[in-house]
Amino acid sequence: MKYTFEKAEKSTVKITIDLTAKEWQASIDAAYEKTKGRYSMPGFRKGKVPKKVLESAYGEGVFYEEAINQAFPKYYSEVLDKEPSIYAVAAPDLDIKKISEKGITMIAIVPVKPEVVFGAYKGIKFKKNEYNVKDEDVADELSRLQERNSRMIDVIDRAVANGDTVLIDYSGSVDGVKFAGGTAEKQTLVIGSNTFIPGFEEQLVGMNIGEEKDINVKFPEEYHAEELKGKDAVFAIKLHEIKTKELPELNDEFIKEAVGAESIDAYKEETRARLEKQNADRAERELEDEIIKKITETSEVEIPDALIENEIDRIVQEMEYRLSYQGLKLADYLKYIDKNMEEFRKDFTAQATERVKSQLVIEGIIEREEITATDEDVEARVAEMAKAQGKEAPDVKKNMAARQLDYIKNEIIIKKFFEFLKSSNEIEK
Repeated sequence: MKYTFEKAEKSTVKITIDLTAKEWQASIDAAYEKTKGRYSMPGFRKGKVPKKVLESAYGEGVFYEEAINQAFPKYYSEVLDKEPSIYAVAAPDLDIKKISEKGITMIAIVPVKPEVVFGAYKGIKFKKNEYNVKDEDVADELSRLQERNSRMIDVIDRAVANGDTVLIDYSGSVDGVKFAGGTAEKQTLVIGSNTFIPGFEEQLVGMNIGEEKDINVKFPEEYHAEELKGKDAVFAIKLHEIKTKELPELNDEFIKEAVGAESIDAYKEETRARLEKQNADRAERELEDEIIKKITETSEVEIPDALIENEIDRIVQEMEYRLSYQGLKLADYLKYIDKNMEEFRKDFTAQATERVKSQLVIEGIIEREEITATDEDVEARVAEMAKAQGKEAPDVKKNMAARQLDYIKNEIIIKKFFEFLKSSNEIEK
């Protein structure tokens, strides 16, 4: 094999691979051995037809396609092994320049890791948001805890009030004519939820169980049903049930039973600490996002199309995964938004480009600044994990797969990367 390579446009490398007649013939022979079982001819058992007979019957190039499939991965891998400077980041595009029994010339256009021209990433001023925990925030958490532990109870001794949940029959009409979708029985409605059209829920306040009455409302001008926009309507109402939400009394006994804290005061302290941790984490994430955004904007990189397409693949897969949780298929979603897959993918080009560029800048700085995860770093992280699990570090580590250790190393490197950037820039609160 002979090969040459040269830089091509947009972060790609052009590799030209020439195989001798002997090398090419070996690939053809391999292709024949792999595919001969597909052929049968009079006078021969299936899979036993000699290669020359098949070439005579079907043409000299009968095995060329499979021979290329055999030859290219082999010799392409050899080139990459010999030339570590060619950092392939996606599958190559293959073109056959010349082919015959005397040999073959294959040209591969290989997307490679692009060079990053860094802008400034040190000595920049960044502002870090600060989120303080207020007493109201803690009170809101207590209220949410009460809500989660509330129960609905029947009301029989009073009329409907705002916030109640009612069970009603209703039948709506416009100019004395009932309209589609305007009638229901045993419908649950929370008064004050603004679920129904304006004025509907308010007129139920004051009704008693078993009472029937007509209420007058006006459909909004922007209502979704064309035939009802702006129309006056009458709804005949019958009230069946009234329920209200009963909140548990906020005391030490409730807190202990609900969350295991010793007292309200203890839970308040735990809640404040948790909220402060959440706020601190949020502030750090926002700062890190801002730093990455800034250093990415000031850097330049020529991204090969293949990397952007690969990232769009990931984004589409993420979308498909999220939709599946909602019981939807991507094909149905595309019909709903009236787009084909090509249009849908195109919508993510800018997002994918930004993601890829950010990742390349991050990787470039990590390499440039020689940020690594040492064995000691990994051992310390494993020890933390073991302590959290109540186990010994050696026992935890020996049960880890290689990919888990790689994940830990990457986690450590990214943490060090952000520590480096924060220490190399000016952070104002």
